[in-house]
Amino acid sequence: MNVKITASNTIDTLEQIQSVLGGVIEEKWGEFFLKIDNEKAKGTIRFIAFDRGVSLLDYDIVFYEEVLFSRDTSFFNPIRFSYCMEGNYGHFFEKSNSKTKIEQYQAVIVTGKDGGHSCTLFAKNVHVKLNVIQVLRNKFVASTDCTMEFVNEKLYEVFYDSDHDNKFAYYGTYNLKMADKINAIYKIKKKGILRMLTIEGKVYEILSMHISQHNQEVKGEKVETTLLKEEIKLIRKYSRKIIKTPDVNYTLESISEETGLTQAKLQEGFKLIYSRTVTEYIRHIRLEKARELMNTTDCNVSQVAYTVGFSSRSYFSKIFKSKYKVSPSEYLKLKQKKTILQTGVA
Repeated sequence: MNVKITASNTIDTLEQIQSVLGGVIEEKWGEFFLKIDNEKAKGTIRFIAFDRGVSLLDYDIVFYEEVLFSRDTSFFNPIRFSYCMEGNYGHFFEKSNSKTKIEQYQAVIVTGKDGGHSCTLFAKNVHVKLNVIQVLRNKFVASTDCTMEFVNEKLYEVFYDSDHDNKFAYYGTYNLKMADKINAIYKIKKKGILRMLTIEGKVYEILSMHISQHNQEVKGEKVETTLLKEEIKLIRKYSRKIIKTPDVNYTLESISEETGLTQAKLQEGFKLIYSRTVTEYIRHIRLEKARELMNTTDCNVSQVAYTVGFSSRSYFSKIFKSKYKVSPSEYLKLKQKKTILQTGVA
């Protein structure tokens, strides 16, 4: 199945995709969703436009047959900063003999040449989660307060190629920290303008990570790791288990036995993905859960401490204050004062 895209903006792009794949387009607070559930595909394609010519386009979808997205870059040709959260897909330029397979956790920067076609190929029955930040170079450069000296020479030329005379493709290495930044977007529960502002802030963080990674790799400063891709996925899966059940008595030894990974690999993986040791990560998750409980329940300090897995109230109070600059008891008192001010009920 071929989806030919000749639109001059992303809203029209969604409509052209809809004309082939079906589905319904919904809009809420400037957040557009193409929701598809039929014999061709199941999932969602989301689009949000921000200021400065930056927009977010992400996919969370399964296609039930091979689908080729062919974009005519004569009409709409942003720099596309892409990151594959799940699954894989292929990319190539029209009239090129080489097709590149983009794997999970891989970062990519692509822009086409005026008059050409940039093609994305999605395989059949593969669940794809793809995050794409699009930058309209003329508008972005004109509205950016600072100069573009923070980018390397290659990217600088791409940003200032105002006539779109050249195509550009950078297929980067795995970037695990970017996955967590992108996951944070999906977890935002705020509504209205606060939601949009929070998402926009996260999008610029991710964009800066793309640029920073390209800068590093141009200098030959690639992130080195001995971990295999499957080992990385296993560590990420286990970290989600810790988030769901922080009260479990986790130890490095028990996690190593459960996952089959050596303690050294566990430490390397957690440091690489979360910039924390295993113990630091567990403590961080427990403290975040503790603060959430204090905000949403009437539990006292001891109950909170034991609920999230601390056996010592004094130790819990000590590290809570170290992290949040206020003791748990003081935190609860501040919460109570805030409630009284808001409701007028003591």
